[in-house]
Amino acid sequence: MSHDHNHDHDHEHDFITLVDDEGNEGLFEILLTIDGEDEFANKQYVLLFPAGVEEDDSQTDVELLAYQYIEAEDGQEGELRNIETDTEWDMIEEVFNAFVEEEEA
Repeated sequence: MSHDHNHDHDHEHDFITLVDDEGNEGLFEILLTIDGEDEFANKQYVLLFPAGVEEDDSQTDVELLAYQYIEAEDGQEGELRNIETDTEWDMIEEVFNAFVEEEEA
């Protein structure tokens, strides 16, 4: 299976801090950025995982987080929005699976 989605995984280790509903901060590493295509052509997505967890640690279950990224027009920090459609989740899962296959090759 091939995929045509553009994504960046050069492992420069970009981090982002997320604040949950209770005000707790968590540091996450950006695993993958995805430029949407077709009906999502004007959207970008990010996959995040908790900082400090090794990507190749197969003994640890890690919950990945996925968000739509909205770039700020004024050059300031952008906004993360929850992904709401199954079609978007399917596209993200397809890109992630291709990413994993590339990493394992």
